[in-house]
Amino acid sequence: SMGGFAALHLGLNTPDRALSLVVAGCGYGAGEDTREQFQRETMEAADRMERDTMKVFGAAYALGPTRVQFQNKDPRGWKEFETQLREHSSTGSALTMRGVQRRRPSLYDLEEQMRQLTVPTLILNGDEDEPCLDAGLFLKRTISSSALALLPRTGHASNLEEPDLFNQFCENFFHQVETGRWDLRDPRSMTSGILSTTEK
Repeated sequence: SMGGFAALHLGLNTPDRALSLVVAGCGYGAGEDTREQFQRETMEAADRMERDTMKVFGAAYALGPTRVQFQNKDPRGWKEFETQLREHSSTGSALTMRGVQRRRPSLYDLEEQMRQLTVPTLILNGDEDEPCLDAGLFLKRTISSSALALLPRTGHASNLEEPDLFNQFCENFFHQVETGRWDLRDPRSMTSGILSTTEK
């Protein structure tokens, strides 16, 4: 998710340096109604990382509600992920939580900037990555150069859970961008109507 946020900010701040953007798993703590909860849980996680160390905290974090999908699909792959997560620096992880995760702006605060974004953008989320679902729709509706893809029965680690499908989406996206077939959304598709068959 930090990579997704970083890619988005690259496009917003230096669009001339990006041919395309893949924004995957982006949305944790984005909603106004969950903002305080996200910041509180981020601080609590940072405290636990330092107090219990990542060796202990990482084991619990790897079993979070958006990680169990990976464990269910691929126990061996998940175990490797969990092992590597527990090897992270406790101090570095805590500082990242406090200094990066907690302090990043809400996506909704970036709405006006995102409406100006025209860099081709692929938004990728797992359909069981709950914190990212509403945010993904918001990104799709706000960035006119974007497409939204959902990976079925997938949590937050979508590139690890479904590498073939993830890479297929990316490959098709890159090909369309490279061949000049990635256009802005047709404004006729953006309406508050449902059938929109009323004659004018």
